[in-house]
This record gives sequence, C-alpha cells and structure tokens, in this order.
Amino acid sequence: MFSLSMVIPAWNESACLPALLDSIELAKQRWLIQKTGSVSLQVIVADNGSTDNTASIAVSRGCEVVAVERRVIAAARNGGAAIATGQILAFVDADSRIHPDTFIAIERATSDPRVLGGATGVTMQRWSAGIALTYASMLPMVWLSGFDSGVMFWRRTDFVALGGFDESKPVAEDIDFLLRLRRLGRLRGQRFCRLKCVKT
Repeated sequence: MFSLSMVIPAWNESACLPALLDSIELAKQRWLIQKTGSVSLQVIVADNGSTDNTASIAVSRGCEVVAVERRVIAAARNGGAAIATGQILAFVDADSRIHPDTFIAIERATSDPRVLGGATGVTMQRWSAGIALTYASMLPMVWLSGFDSGVMFWRRTDFVALGGFDESKPVAEDIDFLLRLRRLGRLRGQRFCRLKCVKT
C-alpha cells in the first residue's frame, strides 16, 4: 500500500480551508480512479491556536486535527507530522488549493528511489503589487537552490531522521529543513523533483 499524510498548518483559516479541502478531495478521487493498488490518504490540520472555527471545519470534513499551542509555523508543521502515519509526508498552506493530479504525481515521483522529495510550485489565484513583489523576490532563491513551494513532500523516515523543522526559527524553517534534507540526499545520490505540471 502507498500511504501519504498531508499536513496543513492553520491559524484562523476558516475562510480559506474549505476550498483547500475541496481541492484535496478532488485530487483524492482522481488518484483513486487511476490506481490499481491500494492507497491511503491521511489529512491532518495542525490547528495553531485558532480562535475561529478552523478546527470544527476540519473535523466536519473528516480531517484529523491536532492542537499546537506554540505559535510558530515550524511547531505547527511538526505537530501535524507527529501524528502522521503515511510513508510520504506532504505539507501545504491552508490558503492554497492543490492541482487534481497532485497525489498521482507525488506517488509517481517518490516511487523512484533517486528522488529525495520535491514540491509542486505555485500558481497565484490573484495578483497585487505586494504579491507580485513577494513572488519576484522568491524567484532567485528558487532558481539558485532548486527548491520550490506549493505542496512540499518527502519520505517520513527522512523527516524523522532529521528531527523535523527547527522550531527556533520564526521564518524560513522550510528552507532550513530543505537544506538539511538536500545534504542527506546528496550522500545517497538523490535529488529534488519539481512537479511543475501540478502547481497549486
């Protein structure tokens, strides 16, 4: 069986979470239709101290919810990963939507032992001057590092071996983790995979 756990760190995301969960359900159904073997999808919402109904929305949609009190996104990501059971861990922000082929592409990529993990990349749903500036500032890092954002994924065993995200970092905890993961992959001749065809 191929098993995947998707972790969604969330703080007061009741307005955005339903659209993400709709897109996850659509991707799950497409994945199940194309599969010949058995698969398992676990969706975890790491509720990072929300004061709205983020948690109740997640529960009503069949997600597993874990409460994470420490208000640092690295702690939320780690809290979700702590209850994950899938062989593959995937992380996505609550204000995103995923492509319908996301799970198919992740399974295909991670079935190759030369692939360390990867990301889907992002497509903006809307543009503003601020969003455009932020996006442009990220591009050099993406080009230079080979990293990307969107849905990030890797094997749970590697995540555990590296100790997860560094909770002392208030920002860029994902870049820090990816750098450590890449060093591990280089020792084994593995690479990151950018699934540009399934941008979130």
